[in-house]
Amino acid sequence: MASSRASAPVTQEVRFCRADDGVRIAWARHGSGPPLLVVSCWLSHLQHDWQSPVWRHFLDDLGDIATVLRYDERGFGLSEWEVSDFSLARRVADLEALVAATGLDRFAVLGMSGGAPVALAYAHAHPERVTRLVLYGGMAGGGLAQEDSAAEEAFLAMIKAGWARPDPLFRRVFTNAFIPDASEEQMEWMDELQRTSTNTDNAVCSRIARHEVDVRDLLPGITVPTLVTHAEGDRVAPDWGTRLATAIPDARLVMLESRNHVLLADEPAWPVFLHEVEAFLAEDRAGVPVSNLSAREREILALAAEGLDNSAIAERLTLSVRTVERHFQNIYLKLGLSGRTARAAAVARALT
Repeated sequence: MASSRASAPVTQEVRFCRADDGVRIAWARHGSGPPLLVVSCWLSHLQHDWQSPVWRHFLDDLGDIATVLRYDERGFGLSEWEVSDFSLARRVADLEALVAATGLDRFAVLGMSGGAPVALAYAHAHPERVTRLVLYGGMAGGGLAQEDSAAEEAFLAMIKAGWARPDPLFRRVFTNAFIPDASEEQMEWMDELQRTSTNTDNAVCSRIARHEVDVRDLLPGITVPTLVTHAEGDRVAPDWGTRLATAIPDARLVMLESRNHVLLADEPAWPVFLHEVEAFLAEDRAGVPVSNLSAREREILALAAEGLDNSAIAERLTLSVRTVERHFQNIYLKLGLSGRTARAAAVARALT
């Protein structure tokens, strides 16, 4: 079943930044509330996900409780496809470049599926930046390449043989693993998203690199508040929920009654997951003080509080109007504000 708001207009803002090796990374933000940076799995496309009966409810419902920032990994979606390095170190460096581009100081992180090791590595290296960590369907290592080499060789052969074909016969194997209880419409979307999200070479190379990842040694050193959520019947990352929650100090585990690696909108586990995430982020929702803004951002906000519009602010500070607009965009992002009332809400913060 598609989200009930599937026909609503998309209000996300798409931007691009460069990793330190020059690769273009696409990222987007939408929603309102405390910032939540989503480190998702490889299977994403910033634009097509909005039309997906598999992913749309994630975007809609998370956007109701947070300012959601998400990105396509290198080699996927709107990010650059001409890449060769899919290592964990490279992916963490991409995330660091993205954080710098957003201008965020502190934020929550949601590590989903194969993005969980990246989220864990980042939280371990930068605990001062991460307010809290949510893991969903995550893992820390020990993929099929390590546990069952014959099965992994078969999966790689299916990717090489069928990834780019119009007929989804081979891709359906992966779809059945991710969402075994999906409708035919949802499965068809997942089949097509695989082909849309990247090419065959990237799918092969990234899968090999992901199965070489092992961050289990980092887990005891995770110091940020952590919520682990995991489907009980997950066949993509079986047993990892308990293993992660056991190894991460003071982590809280919520097991979800589902067989789907990607929770679907019409199953009872989805509102449970959403409620748990919303409650976990409640402290972040208390509001980021204006003092966390840069000196220039505070100066611009003070002028807005005096009643100046963007043109007047630009003239007062000898800036371009576009530069003032970019400063306001960063102010809204840092304060977790969006929509038509964002400017008024930001000014109100400045006056308190």
